Amino acid sequence: MSLPSGAHAVPPPTAVYSTPMTTRFRGITTRDGVLLRGDAGWGEFSPFWDYADAECRPWLAAALEAADLGWPAPVRDRVPVNVTVPAVGPEQAAAIVAASRGCRTAKVKVAEPGQDVGEEQARLEAVRDTLGPDGLVRIDANAAWDLDTALRRLALLDRAAGGLEYAEQPCAAVEDLATLRRRTDVPIAADESIRRAEDPLAVRRAEAADVVVLKVQPLGGVRACLRLAEEVGLPVVVSSALESSVGIAAGVALAAALPELHHACGLGTVRLLERDTVPAPLVPHDGYLPVTAAVPTDASLAAVAAPPDVHDRWAARLRDVAGAAR
Repeated sequence: MSLPSGAHAVPPPTAVYSTPMTTRFRGITTRDGVLLRGDAGWGEFSPFWDYADAECRPWLAAALEAADLGWPAPVRDRVPVNVTVPAVGPEQAAAIVAASRGCRTAKVKVAEPGQDVGEEQARLEAVRDTLGPDGLVRIDANAAWDLDTALRRLALLDRAAGGLEYAEQPCAAVEDLATLRRRTDVPIAADESIRRAEDPLAVRRAEAADVVVLKVQPLGGVRACLRLAEEVGLPVVVSSALESSVGIAAGVALAAALPELHHACGLGTVRLLERDTVPAPLVPHDGYLPVTAAVPTDASLAAVAAPPDVHDRWAARLRDVAGAAR
């Protein structure tokens, strides 16, 4: 992938951040990444460490777009967001929802290694009861199930949730998603089948999803996501890649620029970080995030400054990915 048109040469990191997570999530307990400052503002480059250099190129393009080019004009001044509930016990799940600052939609992690369906049902029931009758519950299996498992689990979890808004990436293969969609009443959302696919439009051709989940960094920036959304032609949920507020601001910019926004976005994840890169973290108020820039200060960056070995590791990664992207 080439660098975005108009982008400058890739500078060294303006800052490298590292912060513990409040809860283990996506198998990690610490989140770290690079911040870049350019003429248009701040960008974040924070691919997960299991991504190879080639997969990291879109993440760099997104960071450079934010820092050097800025984003398209918004068509709304705030975006609705869901509360994200990790694979925790029912009491903690209920507490997370109750503390979500007005979110009326909950995204609940399922298919956690070592947990059984009874634990998932209890988590969903607790979330449903805390949200109340007007709340919406969605689940995310991160492509962990085969088709038969997905069919069994969705029937049980749909009842536990009082009706699921949708199931995100229950299976890995597009063909399985298409079959599952024909055999269940639960709407299907595609994430990894878009984000990590050589051909993200295969989901549309196979009629494998009702909703697509778009994440700015893995897909190369706000403008790239807008083009993809137009090509796919399905309702979009904008979600985070577990970024700091600098990266979340890019997701908000995408959600704000979409012509239509039918679902709450998965952008309320800053609360999963113990510390943030900006003095005023992008956390929901009344279930919404404002459309605004996220601007670090010297003090906020000092509070999340990575140890020297982590800084050096990210600086080397940035150089490697930048060299490979040209």
